[in-house]
Formats: sequence, C-alpha cells, structure tokens
Amino acid sequence: MKLKMALVMGCVLCSAATSFAWAATPVFLNEIHYDNAGTDVGEAVEIAGPAGTDLTGWSLVLYNGNDGKNYKTYPLSGTLADSGTGFGFFAVNTPNIQNGAPDGLALINATNQVVQFLSYEGVLTAADGPAVGMTSVDIGVLETTNDAGTSLQLKGTGAVYEDFTWAEPASDTFGFVNQAQSFGGSSGTTPTPAPASSCGQSATVISAIQGVTDTSPLINQTVTVEAVVTAAFQGSDQLKGFFIEEEAADQDSDASTSEGVFVYDTSNAVQVGDKVRFGATVVEFSGLTELKTLTGFEVCATGEALPAPVIVQLPVATLTALEAVEGMRVQFTQPLFVAENYNLARYGQFYVSGSERLFVPTNVVMPGAEAIALAAQNKLNRLLIDDFSNLQNPAYIRYPDPGLTADNTLRVGTEVGRITGVIDFAFGEYRLQPTDTPLTYTQTNPRTLQPDAIANASLTVGSFNVLNYFNGDGTGGGFPTARGANTLQEFVRQSDKIVNAINTMKTDVMGLMEIENDGFGSDSAIAELVGQINSRDAQNKYAFINPNLAKIGTDEITVGLIYRQDKVTPIGTTAILNSANSPLGSDGKPLFDDQKNRPMLTQTFKDNATGALFTVAVNHLKSKGSACDAASDPDTGDGQGNCNITRTNAAKALTQWLAGNPTGAGTDNVLIIGDLNAYAMEDPITAIKNAGYVDEVARFDAPNDRYSYVYAAESGYLDHALASNALSSQIVGTTHWHINADEPRALDYNEEFKTALQVQTLYSPEPYRASDHDPVVVGLALNAPIKKPKHEFNRGHNNGHNNGHNNGHNNGHGNWFSNWFFNR
Repeated sequence: MKLKMALVMGCVLCSAATSFAWAATPVFLNEIHYDNAGTDVGEAVEIAGPAGTDLTGWSLVLYNGNDGKNYKTYPLSGTLADSGTGFGFFAVNTPNIQNGAPDGLALINATNQVVQFLSYEGVLTAADGPAVGMTSVDIGVLETTNDAGTSLQLKGTGAVYEDFTWAEPASDTFGFVNQAQSFGGSSGTTPTPAPASSCGQSATVISAIQGVTDTSPLINQTVTVEAVVTAAFQGSDQLKGFFIEEEAADQDSDASTSEGVFVYDTSNAVQVGDKVRFGATVVEFSGLTELKTLTGFEVCATGEALPAPVIVQLPVATLTALEAVEGMRVQFTQPLFVAENYNLARYGQFYVSGSERLFVPTNVVMPGAEAIALAAQNKLNRLLIDDFSNLQNPAYIRYPDPGLTADNTLRVGTEVGRITGVIDFAFGEYRLQPTDTPLTYTQTNPRTLQPDAIANASLTVGSFNVLNYFNGDGTGGGFPTARGANTLQEFVRQSDKIVNAINTMKTDVMGLMEIENDGFGSDSAIAELVGQINSRDAQNKYAFINPNLAKIGTDEITVGLIYRQDKVTPIGTTAILNSANSPLGSDGKPLFDDQKNRPMLTQTFKDNATGALFTVAVNHLKSKGSACDAASDPDTGDGQGNCNITRTNAAKALTQWLAGNPTGAGTDNVLIIGDLNAYAMEDPITAIKNAGYVDEVARFDAPNDRYSYVYAAESGYLDHALASNALSSQIVGTTHWHINADEPRALDYNEEFKTALQVQTLYSPEPYRASDHDPVVVGLALNAPIKKPKHEFNRGHNNGHNNGHNNGHNNGHGNWFSNWFFNR
C-alpha cells in the first residue's frame, strides 16, 4: 500500500475509531441482502460458523449511517447445524434494515464483544450500542440491481472470514453454502510459501510488495523478504506481529512506495534491530498490507542500525498521503496537541492535531461551503495515536505515562512532544504506533480550581448540563435507572462530582439540563440535588423553581432552575414554553415541538440588592444525534447535522414567546441559556440573534476558549448565553469552566468496564469529568430600577389641582391621575 513521501504526509482520520482483534474470525457475517426493489421482501443477514457453535446470547445490531446510532437489535439463539461442510448457517430476516449510504451491522458475541462491525456503501462510526466509538469496515460491494432473491455473498475457500472476499450480487443462498464458496481448505489462490533461501541472497523488496496504491500488486502471492525489525509488538495483548523496513541501501528512490510492512507472526520472536529473512504470503487485512504464514525464518544479524525515520507533518496534503509510509518509521518534530481523548481508556487511543485546537466548522464559519471546506481541512490535521494493543478496557492505560489516573489526566489541548513510531492502518484510518516511549507532555491547558473570575459582577447565572442526573427512587433504591447511574454507589459518585462543581461555581441562578424528569417532590432528583448542595456548605441557601406540575414535558430528562434565596427572589409566574402555547409557523403548526425539544422553563428574578428584575429562560433543544424526519428535516450536509429545522423553529418560537412577557413581570432583561445543541454560527443561534439577542460567549470569551463540548476531535460550544439588548449592556463577562469536555470520559463516575483498582484510581469526587459538557457562567451588574422623585407627584397634584380650579373639579382630578399613572 504505499507511497513514500519525504515531508508532508496525508492521513485518513475518522471519529472515535477503534481496534478489533487481529486474530482470524471463525464466526462471521456471510451474506447480506439490504436493498430490495419495491417492498422490503427477502431482506436478511446470514451468520456462518463452525458446526456446533452456540449463538445463544449473540446478537445482530443494525446501525444508521446518518447518525451512527443503533436502530435495531436482533437477538440470536440456537446451535449452528452442520451443512455437510463442517460449517453451519443462521439467517436473520431483517425487514427493517436500512439502505442508506452508508449503513452498518455489528455481530456481537455472548460476552457483548464486537466480533465484526461491517458497513455497506461507505464507512460510519457507531455513536451508541456495543460498537460505540468503533469505525466500520466497508465490505466494498453494493447492491446495484436491488432484485428480490439476490444478495451480497462471501466467496473463496477457507475456514475463517479472512479467507473470503465479498462478491457482487448473486442469487441468494440464505441457510446454505454460498455459490462461490467452499469450506475447509486453501482457496488455491494462495501458493504455499517457498523456502526463504539464505541471508544475503536476492529477495523481494518491500516497495514492490506495497506498490503505489492502497492494495498490494502481489496480493496472495509468495515472497521472500530480508529487512530490519523496526518495531516488535508480538505480545498476546499487542498487535501479534512486528514491522520490518528495508535498510537504507535497499530502499528505492520512488517516494510513492513504502519501504515498510507489518508481519503478522508470533511464532518467531524478534527484537528491534534484528535483520530477518523469511518467506511469507502477501495479504490485505482491513486495508493494511501485511505478510503472514511465515516459512524459513532466519535472523541474519542483530543490533542493526534502524533506517532514519521519515519526517512527517500535520496537516497532511491528502487523506491518503500516509499510504506512502504505511509500515515505516516516521517522526513528528512539530508540536502536536491532543485533539480528543474519548477512547483513551477503552482502546488506549487519542487524537493529535498540528493546531492547538480543532474547532467544529459551524462554530467558527457559516454552514454550507465554508463549513464543508473547514471540515475537510480538519481531517487533514489530525492523527490517531494508538497503544499497539488489541485489548479493550485494558487494566493499564498507557497514556499519559506512567498511566492514566484521576490525578494524571490527558486533557485536550495538551502539547505532545516529538513522537517517533510506525504508521499503521486499521478499520478505516491511519494511526501511529509509538516506538520511542514514554511520550513527553507539556500541560498547555491545565485544570483550573474554579471558573475564571468575572470582574464587577454583582450576580452570576450559570448553565450546566448534568448528564442524566437520576436519583433512583429518591430513597437509595430504584437502580438501575432509565439513564445515568446503574447503582446507588455510582449515583453517590456522580452526585459528589456534580455537587462539588456547583458549590465551586456558586452561581446565584443555575439552569440545569438532563436532570431526571420526576417532578418536584421531596424525593425528586432536583430536590435531592439542592439538598446535597446546601448540606455541603452552611452558607448555601439554594432552592429550586417548582412550576407546580407533575413533570415538565414527557421526556425522561428535563430542564430545571435553582437559585440562591439570599441573593435573588422569584417574581411573577413560572412559565413553560411547549407545543400547546407555541407561536405558530406559516403552516399553522406550532414552531416549538416539545416531542423533540425539551420544554423551556422561564422565571423572572429580582436582585435582592438592587431590586432589578431579570428573566432566565433555560433550554435543551433537540440533539443532532438522531434523525427527525428524513423528508422534512434531514441532515442536508451543510455541517449542521440532523434536525436543524426543528431547532431553528424552536429558536424562533422562544424569542417570540419571550417577547410576550410570559412571566408577567414586565422586564426587558432576558437571558436565554442552556444546551441549544447548535454551534455558534448555526441557524438556531442566528435566529435568536436576529431577534435582538447578543451572543455573550462570542462577546467576552477569547476565540480559543469558545467551546463546551468535544466530539470527533473538534471543539465547539453547544452551551449558550444569549442576552436581550436591554440586558446585554448590564452583562460584564462570561466564561466556560473547562472541567469536562477536555477530560477523558473514563474519569467520570461510571464503574463499568473498569478493574476494581481502576474504579478507585480513575475516580475523584472533584468536579473534573462531572459531565460531558462544560458549564457556562455569566456575570451581571444590574442597574437599579429608576424611581421617580417625590416632586413628580407634587407637580402632578398641583397641575391637577390648578386644572380643577380652572376647568372643573372632576376634570382636574382626571388629568392628575392620568399624569401620575403614565409618568410613575
């Protein structure tokens, strides 16, 4: 696979990619029919495996390429019967299978491990379910005829998935051996490897094996190679092989062909610097050119000098430029920065970038052509750093050295020093396997003990997504809940983090998102949270807004408001925007859809010190994570994701509704806060600004600090503070407290997929990774209400008295009252 470039390389990077085991796959997806012309007739997926395989507890999980989410799970059961070949087949009818570009399917074993994650018509990254974070492998063929009774099938001869290849549509064979398939022996296309001869004799150069494309020109052929071991990852928990590279004297002058290759072998122990010679078969494994089935192995020399690493740099020139050095030693001499750490604990991986931070395109440029262009640039400016291991949820999390703990974190924005390693490729993207460890880090984005102080603020308002704060039945039971903690112990850990974060911020009003929608009784989640906040600090006088409803909306999660009674007092009516009272659109339907957006909670408060009034409206709009309506509200590809119209309509509705004085308090000081699930330049935010509101984050935060969420190695802010023009002049600052988005998710309260030791070492009750969103804090310096001086009353009275004498007693009193009322 190969194109050797001297300076600037390219890479394919997908979001939250993962690693499957490199071992052969004996139970596998064998046949697929996903797109039938007309009605969904005969659509199915077949699993093949050795006769006698018990599929009890296994499942087939279907994934939507539009949002990466699991949309259907088919439980499997039974034992594979012998078809006469030593193998059996199990066909699953899948009338719900989708035929987009792309969609995917995952085969999950009885221990909930992903055996395969395949896709058709493109590559996708799973956003939830057992394959969450994994990047699919495209089978490379598609159903172009869509005829009933046809399918895509594996062909070839062998005993494991890797022995076969996907074929174009043919008549389906569900439950039977495929048309061009046989089991039990060699396919005949892979010659038996020839003896490796003797050290120093002629051999096939690696550049000829790699070729100039991403597929070897010698695939399935036998070759003899002699080269130097540059990296050895042969351990049972590692890649089960080693990398070799031609010595400098044997390298060609073609910069488009790689001089290195991976060798899948654990039978022959090697050391870095060994010069080895052997015969092997050339194969392509999940996009990686590799050598396997070794014969005649010999160590020709030890302690050999390694070829000098090729200097590479981010951003790269093209998405495939790293093909030129696949399997080779490379070195990044530029400063690199951690761009994402989501799968750090699960797969030992993190992304780096050549920029201090990669921003979500629609956080900094307009949706459409600009955003699409920036998204393409971002992909050229990131690379996955791997831990040369196949383990999921390893007991030892290598990065950062000497290992990840609650106190030894690896935050987004951390600078990583010069990195040397080998370029690997697996499951849709290039990755670097470091060889010179430990890596060096410079903490350029350290944790802070509290939010940045806002000078001259007499009141503060916060917005905090508390990530599924569910308290069970409120009395210590009721776990696992619909969301959030699975056990009481987990909930205590979660509560400690959330409460410590809120107590540190000490905002006078705090809007909450993703709190359990279980009412406002003494056992409710919001009551428990306020009780915990107050119990930790005797000075706290927090209470919560109770709209006197059983619930707010029908979702499992809702929004809430808490406030310090010693600082502010609720005034007027607690108002809620939902579909029933929403302004209508041009089609006569409510602009605010409360089946997708959470209803908005609105309350006016009085500043106890000055008497000034201000209204806070807390929101949680529809997420981008799932589709709304493919016909009327699709992902248009402009960078705004799913449901942009739903969110934009809601934004228009809430500004119109707020203009109608819903709390009855009569103040123009309005602050819209919450998780709007839209980035700064997207249509919903533009709609709010067009209605006369000011984006206070953009107004006060430095450009590199304008983020509250990190996804797919890109940062941006979904958590907003937008003030009416009247209030904006009284706002003196905003800040996001970066305690969550930059931290590895393994540092949260969850205990799943952790060893007993990790449950302790990865957790701290400190606020860091209390949630996945950073809270935002707004500083206010409210103007005291204007009071008319006493002489205004006297003047009115005198005018009325004089008019009464001149024009009649009743008329005079009427003018006086009118004068007083309209000028008070």
